[in-house]
Amino acid sequence: MFNLNAHLSKFYNKFPEGKHQPVIGITTNYSDGGATLSEKYYNQVVKAGGTPYLIPPVADQDVIINTLEHLDGLLLTGGGDFNPLWCGEEPSAKLHSINAKRDLPELLITRLAYNRQIPMLGICRGIQTLAIALDGEVEQDIYEKGAKIKHSQDADRSEPTHTVKLAEGSILHALYRSGTIAVNTFHHQAVRKAGPRFRVTAVAPDNVIEAIESSEFKPIMGVQWHPEWLGDEGQKIFSWLVAQASNFYIAKNVQNRILTLDTHCDTPMFFPQGVEFSHRDSRILYDLHKMTEGRQDAVIMAAYLPQPKIGQRFSQNIDLTGISKFNPDLAEKYITTKDVETSKGTVTERTIAPNDYADLIFDKLESIVRDNSQYISIARTPTDLYEDKRKGRKSIMFGIENGLALNGDLRNVKHFAQRGVVYITLCHNGDNDICDSARGCNTYNGVSQFGEKVIKEMNRCGIMVDLSHAGEKSFYDALDISSMPIVCSHSNSKALCDVPRNLTDDQMRALAAKDGVAHITLFHGFLKKEGEATILDAVAHLEHAIKIMGIDHVGVGTDFDGDGTVRGMADASEMINFTLQLLRRKYSERDIAKIWGGNWLRVMAQVQAVRK
Repeated sequence: MFNLNAHLSKFYNKFPEGKHQPVIGITTNYSDGGATLSEKYYNQVVKAGGTPYLIPPVADQDVIINTLEHLDGLLLTGGGDFNPLWCGEEPSAKLHSINAKRDLPELLITRLAYNRQIPMLGICRGIQTLAIALDGEVEQDIYEKGAKIKHSQDADRSEPTHTVKLAEGSILHALYRSGTIAVNTFHHQAVRKAGPRFRVTAVAPDNVIEAIESSEFKPIMGVQWHPEWLGDEGQKIFSWLVAQASNFYIAKNVQNRILTLDTHCDTPMFFPQGVEFSHRDSRILYDLHKMTEGRQDAVIMAAYLPQPKIGQRFSQNIDLTGISKFNPDLAEKYITTKDVETSKGTVTERTIAPNDYADLIFDKLESIVRDNSQYISIARTPTDLYEDKRKGRKSIMFGIENGLALNGDLRNVKHFAQRGVVYITLCHNGDNDICDSARGCNTYNGVSQFGEKVIKEMNRCGIMVDLSHAGEKSFYDALDISSMPIVCSHSNSKALCDVPRNLTDDQMRALAAKDGVAHITLFHGFLKKEGEATILDAVAHLEHAIKIMGIDHVGVGTDFDGDGTVRGMADASEMINFTLQLLRRKYSERDIAKIWGGNWLRVMAQVQAVRK
């Protein structure tokens, strides 16, 4: 029927015009001077309920970044060989035709999609793209390395010609409900080593790797065969990709609507190393790139002060040389230099007071924000956070980890309140003049007399009392002393991991009874006593806290850059994975908003309401 208006009526005779479908980017081949693609790929995506979005092989930085902004999933297609120089190898005599036009664009988009947690499926060349881009290895020719069966069939592409064995517990095993399936195959290269980010989930009878999937709880899979030609059997894999893309689309939109706040990280500890917050810096787990990739709105960065051992001065625990390097002007402002006579002659001694060190960290944070003011801001109140979110900026808040920063002077509470510090963790790993630590030696049997004054002054000045790291007696003392709700910015459950730093169920109940909050953390030793901790352990601690305290008293304080990191939630770029886990467990958007900072901001607003 060649009547345009009649066709348009199908769109215009209802609202909305069409249902939402996840957008699946599909990499195209390059031949005869143009981008090409077999219809089998995009038809399978359409049949699975996705909207295909064809991606030409263009390595332009802005094009790739803007493309990724529109994708909910990525399909890496088959095609010619990779140039082995990308793998640091010289070409084998068995190497076939290289499609160099595709190599760089696809490696770039794969690595950047990985950083953004975009679901991915790699087919044939695509599985090799995943391996090369993400620290695996590819065999240039499997027959040189002893492949025993034919992997490039003469039969029709829709005809399976050999079997593969599927690993139990794998995505493929779940999709096909079988340990063995028959596949079609057209390749002479294959993945040699999956690398640390993947596990092998299918092998051919001659042990050639036929499939890999993420070992980090991410929706990423690669297969060496061509499911786009296998009709309904192949459709299962495309349906998996579209379903994962739909979940990712929902998670993105949830995080676009809510405010996501991480209540504790120690990134400032790395400033003396000269880290660059505006770069994607591998030395730190928080930077502007990672916050953007993980769709993370805000973080409380702590000025961490290590507790000196008995007989030591604070300055002996701090890298003063590093501080001088990362900002000479700040170092000159705060570091004191004097000549001291010793048995070995005159020695120049350099010292810094604990309160000055905290101020130096905050000065550095403010300078970072000034240099990147279009993208990030210092926030001091919940209102500031929501305003930054509205304007499309990230937020940094100030926290202090260890009340040692007060340097024994109650007046410094007001000073730090005026600087915008939102909480002070009363102690760290060792008793100080405020209270006993969970890893201390019971100096005061709880909170000291000075500590009682500190807590009351914090209440008066509108600074949250943070009891992470505090001993159990200190915890209950502070709860009794404080006229305001208290917080634990990064603490887990003792019932699940019995270490002194974690909270008992009774502590959690007492905290909730005073309207406080406890935020689970990602330090492996507080999640699990033995074996590797993962994102699943973090979710388990959160759900235990919800069971004991209720949904209104929980949240997340990662402790990134303070040894907090787990597989599946390794840095700020992976924060959206936690939202995906919550959605998978059927938490509502309202509850997710509470977990991601809403509960904390309720307490913060109440504590700050006393400020004049």
